[in-house]
Amino acid sequence: SMNMNAAAKHNQHQGSVQAVLGISPAVPQSQIIMARTVAETIGIPLSEVPTTEGSDETYQRNDGYACFVCKTHLYSTLETVANTVMTQLEQKHLKEGTHPQNHPVILYNGTNADDTQDPTRLGLIAASNFRVHSPLDRITKDEVRQAAKFLGLPNWNAAASPCLRSRLAMGVMATEGHLRAVELAEEFVRGVLGLDETVNARVRMLSGGKAMVELDNSILESGDDGEENSAADLLREGGFEERCIDEWGFNSFGGVRGFKTGSVAAMPTEDSKHVATATS
Repeated sequence: SMNMNAAAKHNQHQGSVQAVLGISPAVPQSQIIMARTVAETIGIPLSEVPTTEGSDETYQRNDGYACFVCKTHLYSTLETVANTVMTQLEQKHLKEGTHPQNHPVILYNGTNADDTQDPTRLGLIAASNFRVHSPLDRITKDEVRQAAKFLGLPNWNAAASPCLRSRLAMGVMATEGHLRAVELAEEFVRGVLGLDETVNARVRMLSGGKAMVELDNSILESGDDGEENSAADLLREGGFEERCIDEWGFNSFGGVRGFKTGSVAAMPTEDSKHVATATS
């Protein structure tokens, strides 16, 4: 959604739109590469800035508030970037002896209508706190995809890929090591099973360090014994279980199950306003 929003705003306000990508261990390298590709396709300048949610103890605890904390760090960083841009423009006009147009810097995100119905997305509260605009929040994810296809974006049909922290079950610490483990495991799964970016394939880290692979139901096929599916067999044959335990930091491999969208670290059942207060 964010990519489609960037394309639309760039077409509307060419020369005055800047795409900014927050970089942290929660962002997989594949998504960073895709963001660069999309920005080049659109022709929009892209800045990559580090974010610091990983050093926040509330984020690390991953007890239901991590999304809010993460987006608070992100929007705080973007606000700093925006203020820096405004200062640079003012200095430029002062040097050239011209008058600035005094247009405010507006922050946009890619929130769509489906996102607003997801109770785990506490980042929406952070967006509201920072007065971030969400111009796509009246259209569905499928409608966003169709618009992105029309605009020629290369990732229009790519499977959704939220941050790596969303793969961690409630209470599993959101450490750099755990995030890296999930990223490496997902890369391995896609490679062994030959899955492209249009297929949902995620590796969850459950309680006790168990790795659970989730795949689109169309990929799952029952094995001859009716207990294991062929995807799990292929992964075991490829050495997935051994690498999970010996290299990536998981404690066990729990098998393969059908993909279910959303975070496995769902929010606690407190009122959203209390969440915003308690974590700010």
